[in-house]
Amino acid sequence: MAGGEKCEFELTFSFTPLPSKKLPFLQDKDTLALLMKWSMLGRISAESYSFDQTFYPYNSERFAQCFFRDPDVVSSLSRKMEAAARVPLDKPVVSVDVEPVLCTKVSMELFDPIYSCGILRPSGHVVKCFHDVYPDYDELRQMLQDEDSEHYYVVGRAERGEFMFRLFKHLCLGGELCQYEDTIDPYISTTKRIYKDLISVQKDPETKKISVVSTVLRVCAYDESGQCYPGRREEEQTFAYLIIDPFKRHVTLFSHCYGVGNFTL
Repeated sequence: MAGGEKCEFELTFSFTPLPSKKLPFLQDKDTLALLMKWSMLGRISAESYSFDQTFYPYNSERFAQCFFRDPDVVSSLSRKMEAAARVPLDKPVVSVDVEPVLCTKVSMELFDPIYSCGILRPSGHVVKCFHDVYPDYDELRQMLQDEDSEHYYVVGRAERGEFMFRLFKHLCLGGELCQYEDTIDPYISTTKRIYKDLISVQKDPETKKISVVSTVLRVCAYDESGQCYPGRREEEQTFAYLIIDPFKRHVTLFSHCYGVGNFTL
């Protein structure tokens, strides 16, 4: 083994917060106004950090463990969580669940089938439908949530696993007091905006083909009492993703804790 290299189980990553790296979507008035309408404002966040070792996807679990145990990460997250009325990370993280998330898309073609299958009117308005529990239900949310929906697989199984689709679904379902959109456009444009800010791409100099270089991991951290991040309780709309740019050695923690969002910008 070469002099400076460490073997797999010894490798530790250190992290440094990057407060100056503010993602544009969190400063864009139109995006913030929509997040407020969807009851996600103040509960959705994107924090960036640099790290000191080369990242390889096979190291994902080790990387995530080091991340949630890093003192600088813990103190910056605890401050953010207190500000957003979330439970701070006051006990050491003992384990982390890591799910690799497919992230290959560089265009919005993924959503094309939604426009022609009966979920939307030609105007882009979402078709309403009857639901026992939710009086204000529609075909779009049914397609996103209900496997028995005739439209569930208009977007294929693999595509539904893509980070771009997951992001779209999170935005469509929103927070606790979400005011849903009548048309699909705000969901599509906000998905595109946030995705573009979170994901790094590169162009092949020969083929001119653009490809994603980021690795995306869905993460959940546990302390001795159980789940502690992104929230104490399991909830579909409480989520956290680590989005890693291996070339810049930057990682962004993109997360949301389900609840009532802020009412003022």
